[in-house]
Order: sequence, then C-alpha cells, then structure tokens
Amino acid sequence: MHHSFTSRALKLALSLIGLLLLPPLGYGLERYVSPQGSDRNPGTLEAPWQTLEGARDAVRVWRKAQPAGAGEAVTVWLRGGTYPLARTFELLAQDSGTATAPVTFAGYPGESVRITGGREIPAAAFGPVRSADALRRLPPESVAHVREVDLRALGITDYGRHRQFGHGWPVVPSPLELFWNDAPLPLARYPNQGVIALGPIRDPGSMPRTGDYSNRGGRFQYTDPRHARWAGVKDVWLSGYFNHGYADDTILVAAIDVAKQEVTLAAPHLYSLASGQNFNLYVARNLLEELDEPGEWYVDTESGRLYLWPTGDVATARVSVSVVEQALVALDHVSFCTLRGLIIEEGRALGLSIEGGSDNRIEDCVVRNLGTAGIMMGQGARQTFPHVTADDYTGVPASREVGSYHSHHYLNTAWDRDAGVRHSIVGCEVYNTGSGGIFLGGGSKPQLRPGHNVVTDCRIHDFNRRNKAGASGVVVDGCGNRVAHNEIYNADLQGILVKGNEHVFEFNHVHHVAQNSNDASAWYVGRDPSDQGNVVRWNFFHHVGRPDRKWTMGIYCDDASAGVRIEGNVFYRVASFGTVYSNGGQDIVVRNNIFIEGYGPAYQLKSMWYDFAQEGIPYYFGEKGLYTKRLTQSVDIRKPPYSERYPLLKNWLDLLPDGKTYVGMRPARNVFTDNVLVKHEETVRLVGQYAQTDFDGNFMTQKDPGFVDAAALNFQLKDDSVVYKELPSFQRIPFEQIGPRPVGSRP
Repeated sequence: MHHSFTSRALKLALSLIGLLLLPPLGYGLERYVSPQGSDRNPGTLEAPWQTLEGARDAVRVWRKAQPAGAGEAVTVWLRGGTYPLARTFELLAQDSGTATAPVTFAGYPGESVRITGGREIPAAAFGPVRSADALRRLPPESVAHVREVDLRALGITDYGRHRQFGHGWPVVPSPLELFWNDAPLPLARYPNQGVIALGPIRDPGSMPRTGDYSNRGGRFQYTDPRHARWAGVKDVWLSGYFNHGYADDTILVAAIDVAKQEVTLAAPHLYSLASGQNFNLYVARNLLEELDEPGEWYVDTESGRLYLWPTGDVATARVSVSVVEQALVALDHVSFCTLRGLIIEEGRALGLSIEGGSDNRIEDCVVRNLGTAGIMMGQGARQTFPHVTADDYTGVPASREVGSYHSHHYLNTAWDRDAGVRHSIVGCEVYNTGSGGIFLGGGSKPQLRPGHNVVTDCRIHDFNRRNKAGASGVVVDGCGNRVAHNEIYNADLQGILVKGNEHVFEFNHVHHVAQNSNDASAWYVGRDPSDQGNVVRWNFFHHVGRPDRKWTMGIYCDDASAGVRIEGNVFYRVASFGTVYSNGGQDIVVRNNIFIEGYGPAYQLKSMWYDFAQEGIPYYFGEKGLYTKRLTQSVDIRKPPYSERYPLLKNWLDLLPDGKTYVGMRPARNVFTDNVLVKHEETVRLVGQYAQTDFDGNFMTQKDPGFVDAAALNFQLKDDSVVYKELPSFQRIPFEQIGPRPVGSRP
C-alpha cells in the first residue's frame, strides 16, 4: 500500500513539474490526455497524460497554485480512444470553474472518445463449446454456432446478479450485459419474437399494494407447452405485465409443474396476478436452453463462461461486456464545468450523475448502453422498507443512483433532490438505457423557486430495455425547468413523465411511445393538483399508443391534475382513449392545437369522482388522504407562495354546502378552444356528472385543411389554408422549429 501511494505521488509530482514549467497553449490552459500517454507526462499535445484521474488531479494542483484572482479557463482535450473505468470518474467542488474561467473536458475534434465501464473481449478468447453441462442444455441445432468464452481467464469475475425489478420495485443495476459493435445483444429468451399470453390464474399471490406482505408468489397455468423444457432450470425470469398494463415486472420462477402445466413465481407482483387482457403478456429470459438464434447469449455465473451465437465474424467485431456497477461519471457539487463530445457507455448502472452545483453543461455527448438511466440530475433514493410497497414505503435519499426515486417521490412530493441550478444537457444522444433516459430536477416545489435546468436538442430513444414504468425519456420534477427541441421515441410506456411546477415543454418531437402497454401516454402528470403551471406548447406528437390498446393517451392529466396549458401542438395518430385526457382536472386549457386522425377522441374528460373513483374518495380526501397530505403538508395551498401564485387552488380541499363534496372533486374552468380537428371519427367525450369543459371556436373537417406535405408528416399549414379563414383566431404553429436544431443554430 505504501509503495503504491509513493509511486502514484511521484508520478503526479513529475507531471506537475512539467505542467508548471510550460506556458498555456492558446486561450486559457489547454492540456491533453491519450490512452497512449502517461500520467508522468506534462499533459502537452506531444506528451499527454494517460488517464482522466491523472489529468483531473494535475489540473487541481495547478489551479490551486495560481495567484488569487488569476482564474484561467482550463480545457482538457481527450484524444481518440478508449478510457476504461474501474470506478466512477468524479469531479468535485474543488474542480469547479467560474463564469469567466470554466473547466472543460472535451473530445478532441474529429476523434472518437469512449469513457467506458465495459471490457472488450478479444476474438482469440472465443472457442467452441466444451462444457459438458452446456452441451447438454443447449438446443442441439445451436451447438455448432455457439462460441464459449472463459471470462475468468480474462480477469472478469463479477457477473452481477439478476434481481426483481419493475413497478414499485427499486431500479437496480443490471447484471453483466453483452454488446456487439456498440449495440446490446438479447439475453437468451423465449420466444425470440413476440410474447406469451398469461394463462388462467390459479393463485394470484399476495398483493403488497393493499398491505399484504406475506410475500407469496402467484401461480398460473401456462399457455405454451415450451415451459416444460425449463422445469428444474435455475434462475429463470419472466418479464411482462402481470396485472395492469402500466405495471411491468420481472419475476423469478420458483417452480414449473409439468403435470399441472403451472408456473409458480418466487415473489409477488405488486398488484398480484391477473390475466385475460391483451396486454397480460410476458417473455422468459436467462435460459441457456433457449439460446437458439444469432445474437443471443448467456452467462453461467458458476463457471464464469459466456456463451454467444455471434451475429458475424468475431475477428472484425467489437465485443464487450459491462463491468462497472457504479455511475460512470459524477459531477458532485461542481460548477461551471463542461463535458463535450464524449461517449459514455457500457455501465451496469447510471451513465452520468449531476448533484448540486450550478451552470454545468453536458454537450454533444453520446450516453448509451447502460443498465439503468442515462443521465440523472439530483439524488435518487434507497428503500428501507423490506417489501415491495407503495403507501408504506420508507427510504432515504441516495446519491448517484435511481433506486427508489419514484416511490420516495410518491410519498415526498416536495423532495428537494439537490439537482443544482442552471445546468444544461445540450445536443446529446441518450439511448439503449435500461431504466430511462434523463432525470431532470432542480428548483424548489415548496418555494416555487425555478431551477432553470434544461434538456435541449437531444435525441433520446430506446430507453426502457429493462424497466418500463417510470423509465421515461425525460422525467422532470422540481420547479421551473425546460425540455425543448428534443426527439423522444421508441418506448413501451411514457415518453415524458412530469412532477412539479411551471416546467415548459416546447418544440419536442415525440413519437412511437406507449407502444406495448396500457394506461400509458406520451406526456404524463398525475395525482397532485398542486403540480400547477406546466406548459406544453409547439410540440409534435405522433404514433402514440396502438389502436388495439384501449387505454392510451397523448397528454395525460391523471387523477385531478390541474393547471396545465396545452397550446400550439400537432397530434397525428395519437391515442385510443383521448389525445388529451383528463381525470377530473381543473384549469386544463387546450387551445390552438391540431388533432389529426386520432385513434380515439381528440379530447376526453372523466369526472372521475362521479364515475369510476367513488370508492377511492376517502383514500384521496380523508384526514390522512393522499391529497390532504400533498396539499396541506408537502405544500400548503392555503398559504403563500401557493395561495398567491395559484389563488384558484386554495379552496380545493374545502367542502361544498352539501357537507360531503370537496371543491376539487368537480372539474372546473377547463377550456377547449380554437383547435383544428382533422379526420377525427370522435371529437370529444365527456363522462360523469359535472364533466365541465367550455368549447368554443373549434374547426372540424374531414379533408386536408391545407398541410404543406401530410404524406411526409409536414403538418405546417400553408398560408392559404382554410383554417385561417374558418378560424381567424387560430395562430400559426412554428412547426418548422420542432425537434433538435443543427449545432450552429442552437444556443
């Protein structure tokens, strides 16, 4: 230990001597890192450092040695190549820059820079299958194609472990994953394509959602005889929707009874098991017995052997596995720091964590191939309650992980996650993540103080390879943040999940989301009427949900959500249950939008307390009810700043003269006006007593009203469109500005 420390200190000292003797290069101090360098070098272009940590430490000492007030910008250029991490690369408060002297870590122009939590597998490590056990378990037709790798011989001995994850469960790091030419490969599964229908339920198991913590796994009859092949196989997992269409789960198989054709699960589903809906479907994973097509793979954690059916020639492919189970990069209470032009990839958990600080910028980075989320701004949480739960949840905030973020926020809606202020995520691509794209926080919900954090001009897609519920392209909380000019697509559930106040969502292109679920949407806010002041404007939503799923929405204002302004959006082939859908909301303003060929009504309002939710009134409005806590304890709508900012909300929990009806139970001040509806079979649906919405000045047509090019999805209205004649109050939608902007035209 002493020798290692002395050697490390000597390397740093030699590097600093060279650094201090050299003048700055160009504007500010510019230094260089290269995989072919050495941390004993001075960090020049000709003699670069080798590691990120070496560069960071040298810059720390150099900046500390500068005279007071002599702040100078620092740019550390990373030359092309791969920078493998053994642990989190962290920048701390001492690494902060200033407004006039920022600190930047940037990829060298024109070169590809990988910061990775993975390890490459050399082609020479692949050989024929030799394990007798594997030869017995593999499908006979696969043996000639499958290759075996001894991971232990490569020094890879930690394979992680499979754990239950899904709705209500903590987001956990993935076990080891495999990538081929920078794309994740599927763990051996059945079926290769499609899904299995959940059969009749023999025992639903315990229902933790209602307080049954007896931890009894459910039992059901299987519908596919292939299950008999897996009887007695260990560590088989089923992933799917085992009751509701919004509540995915991945559950361990305890036993398969071939005689009874039954599967018994090792743990309960949050809502217990139910079947019969067209979304009660699942797949089976982690089965060497099903490794039967190119791209599938499996790891025997006891022997350390990896089995892969290659999709091509291993000699010319880049094959890698994820190893690091921590956030790959962390900006921890650092300010005025920029990361630019980097690829951050192949970790089992987060790609990038930002906690506290201010004015950091993540620009033109690629964040991909991760076990949990891509970028997390602020803390997550760690559950302390011993069972999957909802209302009984207990936990603590935790840094650099998602964990029980959703459960913790559900019971602590005013939670300040220490996300910092004025951070920007700009021009990044975030994809192939396990549990969401970007978690955006900042600002104070209780004080209604804006965070001014921004996600803009990003492409966020394929972001729920593992978790579905809550694993949205962007998850927003806090107050006063902005999501703009992004493209968000390819998801089973929500595109954007919203909590908090006065966020702005504008110029986003959101499509092909809510594809394989139910009770899902492109944009969602729910269960907290104090989440006021959110604005959804000038976005393009299309291909949201599927016609065969009866309960999908475009803009979903759930469970008495209120105070949402929906203006200037274009919706095309969106949602079966309402392009805009409100469950009993107040102050939902839908104005100046274009609705085209929706799968269901353009607008639906359910007066939920007079329809399906009557039995739930005590749960929400009672003395210890969910709304009572959120509107009088987490925040207080009767006192400033809420009573001043949202005066129409302050009597929401008051009783009407009948002594039993709360003001918040009746929809009020909802508006649907100046909208254009094109080829909509159903325009408006109002359900339940007091389903109030004011309709005025909308234009409906079964013809193209004058789009520039509808076939190419250009729904900009021509200047001579009939809309401007029939609806003179309609304002032009800046459709051409929607989506990510070229580098030269963004701030």
